[in-house]
Amino acid sequence: MIRLVVLCILLVQLGYSQSTDEEQLGKIYKTALTQGKSYDWLNYLSNQIGGRLSGSIQAQQAVDYTKQELDSLGLDRVWLQPVMVPKWVRGTPEFAYFETSPGVTTDVPIVALGGSVATPPKGIKAEVVEVKSIEELAKLGTEKIQGKIVFFNRPMDPTQINTFAAYSGCVDQRYAGAKEAFKYGALGVIVRSMNLRLDDYPHTGSMSYGDLPVSERIPAAAISTNSAELLSTALKLNPKIQFYFKQNCKQFDDVKSYNVIGEIKGSTHPDEIIVVGGHLDSWDLGDGSHDDGAGCVQSMEVLHLFKKLNYKPKRTIRVVLFMNEENGLRGGKEYAKVAKNNQEKHIFGLESDAGGFTPRGFSFDGPDAAFDQILGWRELFEPYLVHMFEKGGSGADIGPLKNDEVMLAGLRPDSQRYFDYHHAENDTFEHVNKRELELGAATMTALVYLVDKYGVPAQ
Repeated sequence: MIRLVVLCILLVQLGYSQSTDEEQLGKIYKTALTQGKSYDWLNYLSNQIGGRLSGSIQAQQAVDYTKQELDSLGLDRVWLQPVMVPKWVRGTPEFAYFETSPGVTTDVPIVALGGSVATPPKGIKAEVVEVKSIEELAKLGTEKIQGKIVFFNRPMDPTQINTFAAYSGCVDQRYAGAKEAFKYGALGVIVRSMNLRLDDYPHTGSMSYGDLPVSERIPAAAISTNSAELLSTALKLNPKIQFYFKQNCKQFDDVKSYNVIGEIKGSTHPDEIIVVGGHLDSWDLGDGSHDDGAGCVQSMEVLHLFKKLNYKPKRTIRVVLFMNEENGLRGGKEYAKVAKNNQEKHIFGLESDAGGFTPRGFSFDGPDAAFDQILGWRELFEPYLVHMFEKGGSGADIGPLKNDEVMLAGLRPDSQRYFDYHHAENDTFEHVNKRELELGAATMTALVYLVDKYGVPAQ
């Protein structure tokens, strides 16, 4: 009889807790959709500051602006964390064409890949060799490649429902193509843009020469998907066509920048830290609204919503706007280094760096016990159509925090349109839907609320 009474009490308490959580999540979503600041913050970042490449004036303006806005929220602490970042400058706009016969040319849009060297002042003109992979490049070897421009033309796999999987399946040609092509005497590299859509926007992104000395580095550029199709067709008709491109980019010495950090101190477990964040830098072609202005303002919104709801967290909730994710990851590495030196205890990290689209769920990287607990919260998100809770990656900037105890997570919005804008000139404010952005911020806040309330068990 006594056991039955105890069981009834526990069931009543469980039901009360569930009801309370449902009500709290309802308040979070309602407040985000009616009183949120994320869209206004993004409007300023995008339209008043613009592209925020590491080391640029715009990157510093973004640091100043977001610190000012975090200060205005009445947080317990806001500060800047210094970090040295690379400074790469694109220079004057790139120019390219291919020549099918003497004097008959077709202009094509290209952009230098981030970190590339410039062409000689008069540009490069040579025959083109099309390949679909680094493996195919190696099979052709020096005899077929030397003195030519290598054209990497492997498209993203359209059959992949998760477009990030399609991206991962071909991004090696962008990142390592120039380093590999140099081995066989190539003069330069042209890479098909990482984009599922056929359009005229070339997409930039980071590339690496590995440990090649500067004197052995060859220029690398991305070509739009429409132009990649056109060039490929032209090569089938005439393998001897000539390709010309010119770019003026330059790498400078590292400069000082900052991670922007704000926090609400925990009331009962202040030494346990929950981090939410995105990266403040962006590429320079568009204004970086989806990548990753959206993630930054959503992360700021988490703390704003808690303040708006007068929610006093048990644990310390910290927002970090990381600098230099795009071409170095210096901000994420520096944050983790300082946290380790200060012996800080991070129990949870959540990153938003997949665009400001409709939230679908989260991927989690951490202890099985913590994941099992989080799975028990999934039904709370079902009314908001957020169903995907799965094991997987988290985010590049919070990745350096990984250890055996911390649970890391990434917000996973619908990915179908993301690569239409990723690293391209059309990654602009007009392509972000206000409601979708706010739903993402609310979804992040809801998860952080539950982690704060219940904690996460270690391995």
